[in-house]
Amino acid sequence: MDPYEEDSVVIQLSEEQEEEERQPSDQSVPPTGSQDQTDDTSTQGQEGDSEAEWDTDLETDSGTNRKQSLSQAEVYLQACQRIGAIPVSSILRHLGETDLNLNHYGLGPLGTKALAIVLQNNNHITNLELEDNGLQTAGTRYLMEMFQTNISIQSLNLSNNQLRLEGADIISKMLLDNYYIKSLKLSGNDFDDSAAKCFADALKGDYVVKELDLSHNKFCDAGGVHLGHMLASNVGIEVLNLSWNHLRMSGAVAVCAGLKVNSTLKQLQLSWNGFGRMESEALGQALRQNSTLVLLDLRGNRIDDDAVTLLCQGLANNDTLRVLKLSHNPLTNIGALTLLKTVKNNTQSAVEEIDICSVFVCEAFVELLEETRQKGPALDVQYSIMSFVTRNLSALQIFKKFLEERNESILDFFHALDKEETMKVSTHDFRKAVKEAKIPLDSQQLEWLIGKFDKDYTATIVYSQFAD
Repeated sequence: MDPYEEDSVVIQLSEEQEEEERQPSDQSVPPTGSQDQTDDTSTQGQEGDSEAEWDTDLETDSGTNRKQSLSQAEVYLQACQRIGAIPVSSILRHLGETDLNLNHYGLGPLGTKALAIVLQNNNHITNLELEDNGLQTAGTRYLMEMFQTNISIQSLNLSNNQLRLEGADIISKMLLDNYYIKSLKLSGNDFDDSAAKCFADALKGDYVVKELDLSHNKFCDAGGVHLGHMLASNVGIEVLNLSWNHLRMSGAVAVCAGLKVNSTLKQLQLSWNGFGRMESEALGQALRQNSTLVLLDLRGNRIDDDAVTLLCQGLANNDTLRVLKLSHNPLTNIGALTLLKTVKNNTQSAVEEIDICSVFVCEAFVELLEETRQKGPALDVQYSIMSFVTRNLSALQIFKKFLEERNESILDFFHALDKEETMKVSTHDFRKAVKEAKIPLDSQQLEWLIGKFDKDYTATIVYSQFAD
């Protein structure tokens, strides 16, 4: 049967349900056999969100039996015609695939209901993307009801649908009986502290959900406390994104307390939450005890040099963290050095990547990084550096290369200046000799090189250090 032909079998809905769901509109629904089926990018058919207006069943048992004789495309088209939703061609094209990406399609409650009807018994789709579709509470209910029979979808994206507390309550009730969804993205839904409690209660002891994205919401102190309790008792979540919330002070401390005892979390994203010294100290204490976290994202907070020192108290004893992101914090070169020294001195450290790309480091940092890389595994550090620092760092290599071209060593150069064989040369004599030899160093590079040789600023270079 051509999926675009009119069929006498329709989704079974009562006349009362049809009247409740159909909204007056000048826009006609294309007939099932129309070849002009196009995607509609505006929210389809707005439904009321009250409990009284929502029918609890997507269709009756009779409708289910008849539906089994139709193709998936036919079921979807019949559902759209019956409830007054505009068919989306992308749905028709991808019903037999594993990924169904409908982000930004503006389905609205009615469009979501038609989709839910066809997905009730779909066993192909494993990843469903529904970001920014104006689902509202009614659309969310239809989806959650669909999950009572659908057992194939494992990844669900409902971000940016303004679901708020009512939506959080609906999703949380679904999670209590969830055995299949492993990845759940709920970013940007105006969830507040009460919504955080809904999720925390539903996910305590949960072992199915592995990835949870709650970023770009409105969790504050109370929400952080609820999420911290969830972390302390959850046995499944491996990736948790809480970025772009308002988790600080008691809320942040509670999350860190949960992290202390959590035994499954591997990635924790806490960027742009306003973490400062108190929160960094709590994180440091958590890192002392946590033995599973491999990625910690703290970008865009208020972590300064003092705060990173408190964080390093935990890094000094941690042996699992591999990736640490700290860019766009008020760190300076001092904090960067503290961080690098901590990683270098921790012989059990597993850190492989550090992101401090917004921090301008000095020559000492770069030299310490090279030394760290030589003595241990490769360490990838993203940082910023001023051009003059790069020029200074090249001074020693320029000096060595010049001498090599003359078949001399650094030791030979100093010996020629040390007439009394004291193994010492004044910085004045060294400066004068470099200029007379016309070694291609500018004045800034020369002064940096002198400072490297005379680290204690005694105006004397003890060149025995080059004897090895």
